[in-house]
Amino acid sequence: MKKLIFIFFLSFQVISFTQSVDSPEISTAEIFEHIKYLASDELEGRFTGTEQCRIAAEYIAKEFEKAGLEPAFNGSYFQQFPFISDIQLGKNSFEIISKEKLSLEVEKDFIPLPFSDNLEVEGKLVFAGFGISSKDNNYDDYEGIDVKGKILVVFRNHPDMNSPHSPFDQLAGLRFKATVARDKGAAAIIFINTSDKKDDDKLYKLEYDGAAKIKGIAVVHMQRDVLQKLLTQMKMDIEEIEKQIVDNKKPNSSELNATAKLKTEVNEIESISWNVGGLLRGTDKELLNEYLVIGAHFDHLGWGKQNSLYQGEPMIHNGADDNASGTTGVLELAEKFASEKNSLKRSILFFAFSGEEIGLLGSNYLVNHFPVPIENAITMINMDMIGRLKDSSLIVYGTGTSSHWKALLNEKNSSGFKLTFNDDGFGPSDHSSFYGKKIPVLFFFTGTHSDYHRPSDDYEKINSEGQKNILMYIHSVATEIVNRDIKPDYLAVERKDTGRMTGSRVWIGTIPDFAGEVDGYKLGGVTEGSPAALAGLKAGDIIIKFGEKKISNIYDFTYAIGNYKPGDKVKVVVKRAEEEIEVELELKAR
Repeated sequence: MKKLIFIFFLSFQVISFTQSVDSPEISTAEIFEHIKYLASDELEGRFTGTEQCRIAAEYIAKEFEKAGLEPAFNGSYFQQFPFISDIQLGKNSFEIISKEKLSLEVEKDFIPLPFSDNLEVEGKLVFAGFGISSKDNNYDDYEGIDVKGKILVVFRNHPDMNSPHSPFDQLAGLRFKATVARDKGAAAIIFINTSDKKDDDKLYKLEYDGAAKIKGIAVVHMQRDVLQKLLTQMKMDIEEIEKQIVDNKKPNSSELNATAKLKTEVNEIESISWNVGGLLRGTDKELLNEYLVIGAHFDHLGWGKQNSLYQGEPMIHNGADDNASGTTGVLELAEKFASEKNSLKRSILFFAFSGEEIGLLGSNYLVNHFPVPIENAITMINMDMIGRLKDSSLIVYGTGTSSHWKALLNEKNSSGFKLTFNDDGFGPSDHSSFYGKKIPVLFFFTGTHSDYHRPSDDYEKINSEGQKNILMYIHSVATEIVNRDIKPDYLAVERKDTGRMTGSRVWIGTIPDFAGEVDGYKLGGVTEGSPAALAGLKAGDIIIKFGEKKISNIYDFTYAIGNYKPGDKVKVVVKRAEEEIEVELELKAR
């Protein structure tokens, strides 16, 4: 009899737990279970485009279907988008001809750099020191030499490398040096390690850095001893030359008695990843074609090969707070609103994005391939890292993007959150993609922590009760937006620090669009009152020339603006659709 009672009690417990997990109410049990699965080792960190990312997308779609949401994408819960996932070597060759011919072997003697253009070049070799040209530092490796159409050989690092805080530091980047060489007319640039690396003369590791190629120049890294073999034929010594430049802080550039034939080919690998979307239709005939968007990214860092702050052997980065917590928020709110669908005036679109961690790729693709007219989206609510509530402190971004927000957020704060408001609509998460389309946004966030972008961001550290309270708060705010007779107005927020580039003295006010591969710097938006906005630039424009500098990517743009000071006026050429337009920017101080 006791055994029978025990079995009945155990069965009752299991049934009760299952019912609580499947309840349409927002619950700590559901929050815990969703995050525990999404942040499990089984899903290996949900890196964009991987099989584990696809499995996570399937899980989200099944939850949407179970809640009763319609597929958002023409009968499907999935929206595929392309992205560059990796690079691989193609056909590369390198031959140096002097008194003797040196035929070099790829991956042994040289390696093309990830950002090299695919080119075949032939020309004279020119040694150009450290490849630095800087009026501010009274130093120019290019002075007195003709590099047009030639192949440069330069050291990595800079001539003041022994100083811990050198003004040359910002000039030492390989991309920067390659861009300078390209702009001065060089056909190729060859990098050589400095003497401090001679005992460990490793070639550059070929890895995709998430950025576009530098168009119009071949870029390789070559073994130091290969250069010494060449210089020996000319009775020159590589260490003496380097020491002379470093000791005197004066260039020692010269044309070498040699030519080279170089072929570089680094091929980009295109993959696909997924957004997941579901729809709840409103019931008001006048308002059902207006849409509230509720979203979060579900991708994370996988094994931490990109953007991880962890130093050590590769480990799974489970991303419980970032952003299994926000994804769970979408699932919980979808289920809750589905149980209230008969009382919704407007429609609600629920989205889970991938590609956020590598540049907002999924949300950017979505806003440009939206399942309904994008102008019918009246608000976007984004949740990113909402699982670590501490001391009731909740940060809300985008509070200046509509005149309605602050009063509404304060009115619905029945849980007594200590709210911190940030007016800006742009920021490092998916709401930026929507704000760039002039849609009011709200972004909920509980703050960073020591586990951010590290393997230790695990589900055990989630504050499920705190997240439940946050979701109930968001639910009350979203309900008001859905059922108000008047939709939120859109306000452009002026921000004085967006669009700055490291090391630059000027403020432009551009927001980058990292999705897609274009020859130029594509804008995701511009900030109100900025030089970019005053010149008429807008989202979708592609900057292809800044002053006299050709712009092939965001790095080119970064380097170009570093040559100017506040108050300068610069001619800028942008590509808008199929038309090229020239505008003038008057640069401001940052």
